[in-house]
Amino acid sequence: MNSHCQKNDVHLVRRRLLISGLVQGVGFRWEYRRVAEAAGTVGWARNLADGRVEVLLEGPADAVAGVEAWCHTGPRHAVVTRVEGRDEPLGDLEG
Repeated sequence: MNSHCQKNDVHLVRRRLLISGLVQGVGFRWEYRRVAEAAGTVGWARNLADGRVEVLLEGPADAVAGVEAWCHTGPRHAVVTRVEGRDEPLGDLEG
């Protein structure tokens, strides 16, 4: 399956993001989950050993774009310095 597909006239995408900066210990993953669920996307976020947060999210293209835009600032105490993103093939993801 490719990274984009149409399902019931909804354009679905999957994105993997690597978020750098002061993003651990500031509630980034918890707030990300709230934002992602409210947007109607599924996926996960995890801390990496190098201090970044990795995110995998899937859902309607507009919703995914909105969550990705939020990741550029993150929660109040985060200091995001970089967001790297790439499309990935759609798969089985549940929130």
